[in-house]
Amino acid sequence: MTHALRRLLPLLVLLCLFTACTSPATSSSNTSQGKSKTIAGSPTTTGSTSGTTTDVCPKPLIKVKNCQTPQSLRLAYGVQPLIDKGFTGKGQTIIDIVSFGSPTLQQDMDVFDQQFGLPAANLEIISPLKVPERDPNGDKMGWAGETTLDVQIIHALAPDAKIVVLVSPVAETEGTIGLPEFRQLVQYALDHKLGSIISQSWGASELTLEDAQGRQEMQQWNDLLQKSTTQQNITYFSSSGDHGATDVTDMAGHKLAKIPAVGFASDSPWITSVGGTSLKRSGNTFSEQVWNDNMGGATGGGFSKFYSMPDYQKTLPTSTQQQFQNRRGIPDVSAVADPYTGMAFYQGGEWSLAGGTSASAPLWAGIMAIANQQAGHSLGFINPALYKLASSSTYDQDFRDITVGDNGNPPAKVTGYNATKGWDASTGLGSPNAEKLIPDLIAAMKN
Repeated sequence: MTHALRRLLPLLVLLCLFTACTSPATSSSNTSQGKSKTIAGSPTTTGSTSGTTTDVCPKPLIKVKNCQTPQSLRLAYGVQPLIDKGFTGKGQTIIDIVSFGSPTLQQDMDVFDQQFGLPAANLEIISPLKVPERDPNGDKMGWAGETTLDVQIIHALAPDAKIVVLVSPVAETEGTIGLPEFRQLVQYALDHKLGSIISQSWGASELTLEDAQGRQEMQQWNDLLQKSTTQQNITYFSSSGDHGATDVTDMAGHKLAKIPAVGFASDSPWITSVGGTSLKRSGNTFSEQVWNDNMGGATGGGFSKFYSMPDYQKTLPTSTQQQFQNRRGIPDVSAVADPYTGMAFYQGGEWSLAGGTSASAPLWAGIMAIANQQAGHSLGFINPALYKLASSSTYDQDFRDITVGDNGNPPAKVTGYNATKGWDASTGLGSPNAEKLIPDLIAAMKN
């Protein structure tokens, strides 16, 4: 997964607003069967323990039909009933790993909070690495948008959670560039016990990590992730990618492969990989399908070249397991990632719509903060429990199973994976209904 495409997505929406262009179609291949599931919402202005949240997009985005707000995301994913009961992420800390950060993050958060009636964010920015700055692609502005998007989505879902932004002075691009520094940031978070949830909206194509240096770096990551999930109760979320069923092949991140591919760190079996959907709203009813604009922007998903099928995925139906061929399959879960149906976010004086799986990973991190608060402790490595629920009688109430669309990439001529009933390599197990999922997840992890 490269950063270039993902960071252009919000800008493309903004440009369309000024040029009166139309949004790209978000429906995918006609070969997918089924209907997108819906969930009913509630009134447009809601009073809660976190203040009054207004379900109205800012004026520059008011004409965008499927512009989402913090309130609409809470309604779409079953979070609002939990917030109404006082589960707001209070006492929890989410760590966001980024390069460079944003010089206007606090000011942008102030505008965002005022617009939507949210409490002031509990935000801390730490730059602990003493290494020279490196930005080969001149992408500081892109990282600023990435940072802001992450933080605002987390704050929208878990308004009372603390957010720690850990900043590297080295850009993560492709191959191992930036990965050692990000690994050091994770280690810093663990050593200083900063929090129990780590959100990562970045990635490097597996196709750029095939050499000895890449394999060595991935092994170091694997050791770190395994130890921290199993011994320190850390939960990781990573974006599954924005190129659909393929990824890039070059270090510059410009050339798409003509074969299926996935990215690191989302491919790690110790991480919860988060894919993307298009979220449509009709009144107070929401529906989702696979995010795919059929022009190269689509939810990442597929099977790893490096990691074998983890035990928790071996609980899936035999018919589903056949396509794995003993490989790690991603994503595990999903949430909205379509830049034309995303949440309004504010950065550098402009309103845009959040897009890419950069948006879906922090959304799940916010929900996880609420889950940890409700459990009274860090739930840690949740993947085995997620798949346990997938084979239980509560699956249909815990998840919105996405059954429409695929993540093919027409420009790269790579056929995608169709959304089907249950797990698929476009949207995983589906998107969350937090009101039901969280208590069932807590119970599943006790057994």
